[in-house]
Amino acid sequence: MFLSSSRSWFRWLVVSAITFTAVPPALRAQQNGTAPSAVAPAAPEPVQAPPEHQVYMKDYAQSRSTFPNVLKPYEAREVAEPNLANTPRIDSLMHDGKIYLSIDDAVALTLENNLDIYIARYNLNIADTDYLRAKSGANILGVNAGVVQNTPGGGVGGLGGTVGSGTGGTTVAPSGVATGTNGLVTSTLGIGSTITSFDPILTGTLQLDRDNAISTSPFTAPPVVAQNTYTSNFSYIQGFHWGSALSVGFNNTHLTTNSSTSLLTPQLSSNFQARYTQNLLQGFGSNANTRFILIAKNNREITDVAFRLQVITTVDQIEDMYWDLVYAYENVRVQQESLTYAQKALEDAKRQAQVGTAPPIQVVSAQSTVATDQQNLILSQNNLQLEQLLMKNAISRSIEDPVLAEADVIPTSTMKLPQREPVIPIQDMIDDALRHRAELVESRIDLNSRELSSKAVRNALLPTLQAFAYYGGSGVGGDLNPSCEFSGVKCSTSPPPAFAGGKNAVGYGQTLNQLVNSSAPDKGIGLTLNIPIRNREAQAAQVRAELELRQAEVRLHQLENQVRVEVRNAQFDVRQNRAAVEAAQSAVDLARQTFDADQQKLKVGLTTSTVILQDAATLTTSESNLVSAKAAYEKSRIELERATGSLLEDNGINIDEATNAQVTHMPTVPYVEPRVDLQPGQQPPSSPPTNMPQGGQL
Repeated sequence: MFLSSSRSWFRWLVVSAITFTAVPPALRAQQNGTAPSAVAPAAPEPVQAPPEHQVYMKDYAQSRSTFPNVLKPYEAREVAEPNLANTPRIDSLMHDGKIYLSIDDAVALTLENNLDIYIARYNLNIADTDYLRAKSGANILGVNAGVVQNTPGGGVGGLGGTVGSGTGGTTVAPSGVATGTNGLVTSTLGIGSTITSFDPILTGTLQLDRDNAISTSPFTAPPVVAQNTYTSNFSYIQGFHWGSALSVGFNNTHLTTNSSTSLLTPQLSSNFQARYTQNLLQGFGSNANTRFILIAKNNREITDVAFRLQVITTVDQIEDMYWDLVYAYENVRVQQESLTYAQKALEDAKRQAQVGTAPPIQVVSAQSTVATDQQNLILSQNNLQLEQLLMKNAISRSIEDPVLAEADVIPTSTMKLPQREPVIPIQDMIDDALRHRAELVESRIDLNSRELSSKAVRNALLPTLQAFAYYGGSGVGGDLNPSCEFSGVKCSTSPPPAFAGGKNAVGYGQTLNQLVNSSAPDKGIGLTLNIPIRNREAQAAQVRAELELRQAEVRLHQLENQVRVEVRNAQFDVRQNRAAVEAAQSAVDLARQTFDADQQKLKVGLTTSTVILQDAATLTTSESNLVSAKAAYEKSRIELERATGSLLEDNGINIDEATNAQVTHMPTVPYVEPRVDLQPGQQPPSSPPTNMPQGGQL
C-alpha cells in the first residue's frame, strides 16, 4: 500500500515539476511573398503543408512546450538538411545554353544561392540557441559572427583587412573565452558569481535495501536481524534572477525488521524541508545573475549585424566579379582584334617578300607577332572561362548540373556614367558611415557586453554572505511490533501517544499529516559568511576586466578612425576613376575620328589598308580601355557605398529577403543600364568598327 501510494505521489510530483518549468513555444515565420525558396526547413508538426518554396525561420530561443506532450522537452529536435538545389531563378535566365545575366539578376541570385551567405545564415539560429541556454542560467558558448569569404573571385575592402581575406571578422566569444588575431585567449567576459539554475531541477531517488546482520546484543532476538528498507526521496531546486534560490526536500522511508528492540514494524518515516537562500553581497541583484542572458541578447544583435555585414561583403564581391566578367569579354575581343591585325600584317609581309619589296626577316617578325597574339588570345579566353566559372559558383549552390557547368554567362548590363557626381559633403558621408557601418555597430554592442560583464566582476569581489530561512517537519507511523519488549514488558502495553486510545497502527496519511500539523516542526533562520583572505583571484579578474573594457574602447576609436580614412580614400578613388573614364572616352573619340578620317583618305588613295587596320586596332584597344576604366569606376563607387554603409539601401536590397533566401523585390544597382544590342540568342558583347575592311571582321 505504501509503495502504491508513493508511486502515485511520485507521478504527480514529476508531472507538476515538468509543467512548472514549461514555456510555450513560438514559431517565428518570416514570410516575404511567394518567390522561389532556397532554404525550407520544415516547421514542427504543421497543421497543413506550407506553400511551395515557403521559408520559415525557426525561433530556437524558445523552449519546447510540455503540453500536450510532457516528454517534448526531452526529445531531440531535428534540423533539416541543407537544401543545395539552385533556385528556379537561374533556370529562367538560361536561353540556348547561355545564362543572360544582368547585374541585378546576379545580386538577386547571390542573395538566394551564395553559400557564404547560406553558411552565415545558420549563425542566426545558433545565436538563438545560445540565448535559450543563457535563460536557463548556464554560461554561453559563443557564436562565430565573422564574415565568411570562401567564394573565390572579386575582392572587397574592410576594416583592418578582416574582410576579403578568408574567414575572419568578429567572433562573439563565450564566457571566459575570446578570439583575436593572435589566436585563442582567455577573457573575463561573463565571469562572476555562481548562478543557480533558473530551470527547476527535480531529483528523485527510489531504493530497495535488504540487510541481514548477525546480532551480538543479548537483548536482541533472533540472532540474525533482517531489515528491509524502502526509500523514496525527492528534491526540488530553482534559482531566481535576484540572487536567491529555493530548495525543497521530501524523504520517505519504509522499514520492516524482525528485531525485538524495534517498536514499529513496518516503520514509516517522512520528513521535508523548504529552504530559501538569498545572496546579500556577492551574487546579489539581477545584474550579476542575468549577465549571461544580457550578453546572449547582445550576441544575438551582433549576429544580426554580422549577417548584414556578410550580405554587404558578398554583394560587394559579386558586383566586382560582374565587372571583371564584362572586362574579360572585352579583353577577348581586343585580343581577337589584335590577332586579326597581326594575321593581316603577316599576309601583307609574305606578299611583299614574294615580289621583293620586303626582306624575309619581316615575315619572321610578323610570324612572331602572330604567335604572341595567339598566346594572348588563349590566355584571355581562359581568363574569360575562369570568370564565368567563378560567377556561376558565386550565384549558385551547386554547379554539378552539366548544363549549368557548360553554360556561358553573358553579362547584359553596362555602366551608365552619371553626368555629374552627387555633391555630398565629406563630413556628412563620414557621419553616415560612423552611424551605419556594421563593424562599428558590432564593436559598440560588444563594448556594452563588456560593461555589463565588468559590473558582474566587480560584484564578485565581495565576500559571500547568504541569508537563509527554512521550515520542515517530520512524521512517524507504522504498526506496533508484537515481538517488541523491554525488560520483559511488552511494548504494546505502553504505546507512544500517537498510538494511544486503542490504536495499534498509524497509517501513511497520518504520518504525512504530522509533517504540517506542527507535531515535530523544524524551522530556523541564519547567515552564512565566506570571506576569502587576500582575495587575489577576484582582484586580478576585476582589474583585467577593466583593462579589457578600456582596450575595447580604444579599439572602437581606432575603427572609427579607419572608417574616416576609408571614406575619404573611397571618395578619392571615385574622383580619380571618373577622370580616367573621361580620359578613356576622349581617347575613344580620337581613335574613332582618326579611323573615319583615314577611311576617307583610303577612298582617294592617300593611305593603305594597313593603316586602316592599325586605326581599327587602336580604336578597339581604346574601347577596351574605356570598359576597363568604367569597371574601375563602378568598383570604386561600390567601395564608396560600402565604406559609408549604404550599399544595401542604394542597391535596393531587403535584408529580410536575404535572411530568407527569398528575393521578391529585385535589387536595383544604380548607374547601370541594359545593353540594348544584346538580347537572348545574340553573341557576347562586341563593338568592332562598323566599316572595318575585309580581313578585319571578327
